[in-house]
Amino acid sequence: MRGLKKQRRIQIILLAVVCLAGAAALIGYGFRDGINFFRPPSDVIAAPPPPHEVFRLGGLVEIGSLIRGQGETVTFSVTDGGASVDVAYTGVLPDLFGEGEGMVGTGSYVDGVFLATEILARHDETYMPAEVIEALQDQGVYRAPEES
Repeated sequence: MRGLKKQRRIQIILLAVVCLAGAAALIGYGFRDGINFFRPPSDVIAAPPPPHEVFRLGGLVEIGSLIRGQGETVTFSVTDGGASVDVAYTGVLPDLFGEGEGMVGTGSYVDGVFLATEILARHDETYMPAEVIEALQDQGVYRAPEES
């Protein structure tokens, strides 16, 4: 009787381990395209991604580069101090979007232009995503916001 209980306990433990491994594999499979960190312009220029790859681009909107076209199309350049990437976006920009401000856009890099499908800007006067700050600090161009 004791041997049967021990064998049953081992079977249950093995089944639990297999179920946990299966759950972890399913979670990893589900997130494979959902986790996308942003890339700074220097990385995009150094190793251009294929045109079909959707990724996030982050940096500062270059001063003097914002051009509002006919309709809702807007073009501008994003920089991290080391390189600049031209961006084209059709849609309504966030209220706090502007030149010299931090942004992160989602889209693809086609023929030297980042075609954005979504643009995110900081949500208040002092916020900038930590990953954008780190990329700008790496390039030596980060300027901390002035205290009021």
